[in-house]
Amino acid sequence: MAGFDMDYSQATGFSVEDGTYEVLINKSKQDVFKNSGNDYLVFDLVIRNDIPNQKSKNMHIFYRIFASKETGKFPKGMLLEVGKEAGIPNNVHFNDLDDYFNHLYHKPLLVTVKNEKWESNGKSGENLKVKNMRPSKFPNVQHVFKNSNDGGLNNNDAIDITDDDLPF
Repeated sequence: MAGFDMDYSQATGFSVEDGTYEVLINKSKQDVFKNSGNDYLVFDLVIRNDIPNQKSKNMHIFYRIFASKETGKFPKGMLLEVGKEAGIPNNVHFNDLDDYFNHLYHKPLLVTVKNEKWESNGKSGENLKVKNMRPSKFPNVQHVFKNSNDGGLNNNDAIDITDDDLPF
């Protein structure tokens, strides 16, 4: 195992700064919060590494759409807006949510995000919120996923990491 030197100029942060980013829809799924039981859809957006001078390349932004507490249904307009901004043609039929998610897989978007503080029931924190979503300015995607052709997140395959993959 080879050694390495501490070099602060090469350090990368763990958070995405407020701003506008070219992203890809990497993985989408329906899920439920364990504590509250609230149903939601989550879109895992990856900041593209094929856009010059873009910060936070390969980092993830999570966009959530929550089901209505009254009806238990997802707001159809929000679902359709994600598809519209991702370039899904008008009048495409989706058999179910999985079909919708498959149509969105690796579609590019331009999103604006903001870090916002929150407080609830005596707890507090900060979340990165998607504030705006628009069509990508760079629809020809050349993003390269690390160690995989598709990011490795849409299957249950094991991830193989060797000593050569590690920086230390």
